[in-house]
Amino acid sequence: MKKHIPNALTLLNLFCGCIAVLLAVNNSFVFAALFVFLGIFFDFFDGFAARKLNVQSELGLQLDSLADMVTSGLVPGIVMYKLLQLTGPSWQETVDGFGYNRTIGFEFSNPEFYYVWPLLGLLITLASAYRLAKFNIDEDQQTYFKGLPTPANTLLIISLPLIIEFQNNDTINAIILNKWFLIGLTFLSCYLLNSGIKLFALKFKNYSFKDNVIRYIFIILCIVLLIVLQFAAIPIIILLYIILSVLDNTTSK
Repeated sequence: MKKHIPNALTLLNLFCGCIAVLLAVNNSFVFAALFVFLGIFFDFFDGFAARKLNVQSELGLQLDSLADMVTSGLVPGIVMYKLLQLTGPSWQETVDGFGYNRTIGFEFSNPEFYYVWPLLGLLITLASAYRLAKFNIDEDQQTYFKGLPTPANTLLIISLPLIIEFQNNDTINAIILNKWFLIGLTFLSCYLLNSGIKLFALKFKNYSFKDNVIRYIFIILCIVLLIVLQFAAIPIIILLYIILSVLDNTTSK
């Protein structure tokens, strides 16, 4: 019976991802983010449960990647697609939310922009699929990640509409809803997902501070940043994660 517990948690991750997709398609970014957070929570604890119960399996590994493909692959692609829609030059449908009257839709002087630019956001989904496939056949990534994990990348992308919704700073909103910023972030996201940068994993073999100093420092800084900056802290946390990993790699060499 216990061997099914991790897989059940993985399926809950997939279920949350499916709901997040539906919500993101309908511009309900806040609730989509809520289900993404739940999905990532289940994603973390399915591996934890498998290790504690000593029931790791090849089936669980494949199922985990399939669930991640939805929650941490399809969802961020759709969110970026939707954000790029909001930057269109002559969209005509008013969008509620974010405190703006914005146009998206039916009458536009350059219709090709409506189809081409937003579709670039789906490159994140393609890059996520490629990364997950590589991860499954890479036996080295047991204590570290090579490239940005898909859940971390998803948190980065999903944080953008949350920053707009809850922090509502005109300068930050203008940056986030700039077409070139979003396109640049899309390509950066695709690169980070499949880069060769070694990033530490938040897996504790023991709870000794000496053996996990980089993890404890990172967790403490995350808590402080989230308290002070709220959702705006998420992009900074992702950057901090990369910087600390690079420093850790340098010192260990």
